[in-house]
Amino acid sequence: MPLPSSFIVNLTRGTLRVDVDSASQPAEALFDFAERRNPKRAFLFVSKVLGRHIPVKPSVMAQSFSQLAAQIPDNLPEPILVIGMAETAVGLGAGVHRALQSRYPQAMYWMSTRHTLGTPLFARFEEEHSHASSHLLHWPIDETLKQQLLATKTLILVDDEASTGKTFINLSRALEDAGLQHIERIITATLTDWSDNAVTKALGEKASSVALLSGKCDWQSLPNVPPPEMPQVNTVAQGAWKPNLALDWGRLGVINHRHTLMNKIRVKAQEKILVLGTSEYVWRSFLLAEDLEQQGADVHFASTTRSPIAIGHAIKTARAFSDNYGLGIANFSYNVLPEQYDRVVICTETPASMVDQQMLNELNAQVIVDD
Repeated sequence: MPLPSSFIVNLTRGTLRVDVDSASQPAEALFDFAERRNPKRAFLFVSKVLGRHIPVKPSVMAQSFSQLAAQIPDNLPEPILVIGMAETAVGLGAGVHRALQSRYPQAMYWMSTRHTLGTPLFARFEEEHSHASSHLLHWPIDETLKQQLLATKTLILVDDEASTGKTFINLSRALEDAGLQHIERIITATLTDWSDNAVTKALGEKASSVALLSGKCDWQSLPNVPPPEMPQVNTVAQGAWKPNLALDWGRLGVINHRHTLMNKIRVKAQEKILVLGTSEYVWRSFLLAEDLEQQGADVHFASTTRSPIAIGHAIKTARAFSDNYGLGIANFSYNVLPEQYDRVVICTETPASMVDQQMLNELNAQVIVDD
């Protein structure tokens, strides 16, 4: 059966046409659609393999990490720097980095963040269409990582999807302005890419793209449709959370990933468990979910987010609650039905007392803290 080549999606504020040019698997297996509660962009591609807005088995997520990493070429100039894009793709970036280390064992992983850590910033860039447009990149604390960062020759920029490529372009230019002067190759890696080679067109032949699916999309707005009210979530202020820098898993750069949640809980064979990461704290949460699945539990993984999305299409349920970083903003969980699971486990890098008690009650969840 041929892979579907086009979709037309009617949303409240307009019509989205999607044309698929190439795909490693059927489009329906990779993504669905939703509506943003965002005046700047109305539509959202919702990944079915990412483990953010739709619960996914860890083994399915790991397969997507490996499939995407496999498209990244051999013989790239080193040092290599892999950057995962906050908030949605920080776990995807870490997964691609882990998969790449079979070929590039000294590749460094670094993630953009919307959290101020109290440490010096290396760069700041904008994701202009986003509900939270500002991204921060913090200098590594470790001197060896600092020197490797500055010597970077290959950039691998990871996000869940690219619509226009502009955020990648903004990031690349911000890194160059901040001091990365030896870049020979730039590779963008996404699950879905609709940008029509925008990064190569803007940055030249040193830049290229890989994706599990690529194509083009066209958005046609309806006239006279009022924009939605968007919750105020665009902040990089210091909240009540005091980060433990010794437990950092990517904001300050890492070579090797540590699994600090191992043995935090015990499971039974075929026990149905949802592991829920929180905001940017997803990679170690995922590692726990992967470990529990390998022990024989029936595990799905998802994460909370500050992204405001309307119910409809791929979003069947939504919950809003106070963020656990003490920023005074809303966070959300989507498509989580606690009655489908024997246990819901929320993983957090903040103290358990900072997790919204109402959410805990609604999900009948237990909290596991990275300490």
